[in-house]
Amino acid sequence: MYLVIGLGNPGDEYRHTRHNVGFDVVDLFSQKYNIEMNRLKFKGIYGEGRIGAEKIILLKPTTYMNLSGESLNEAVKFYKIPNDKIIVVYDDISLDVGKLRIRSKGSAGGHNGIKSIIAHLSSDEFPRIKVGVGQPNGDLVSHVLGGFQKEDKDKIEKVFNVAVEAVECIISKGIVESMNKFNGYTAE
Repeated sequence: MYLVIGLGNPGDEYRHTRHNVGFDVVDLFSQKYNIEMNRLKFKGIYGEGRIGAEKIILLKPTTYMNLSGESLNEAVKFYKIPNDKIIVVYDDISLDVGKLRIRSKGSAGGHNGIKSIIAHLSSDEFPRIKVGVGQPNGDLVSHVLGGFQKEDKDKIEKVFNVAVEAVECIISKGIVESMNKFNGYTAE
């Protein structure tokens, strides 16, 4: 069993912002595999499905970004999911728009959602997929809570599809295979 958690903020005002790329990737994944995201539990919206024989839990926390670990922690405890079966998808300002990076562990790198998850898991060892949203020109908060420029929309849609493939690869072939195949991907 895998838990795929996309980080973001609930509410229409945050829909499709840079900070919500995790939600967008989980939504795309749920559409591809016909997993209905219609249950409220674990301080989030979730759905259950399968990829082959593997059970998949998709989760979008409704706690707001900075408390994402609360939602993840409830699902992890309920399903007794080990850290290596948790896949976190989130935005990364240190990566250019359309770039993808996969890691099996690491620090929060200043990302408050990841800080919360690390605190609740008491570990920084869990697979993660970082989606590049670019560096802010000004204020960080308005950057991550803002939408993508018109010229970046194609890149972002391409990288979302590749992020879904990366999740599939982690589930079917493991984190190392996924890192080898997708690290360094940049949408053109």
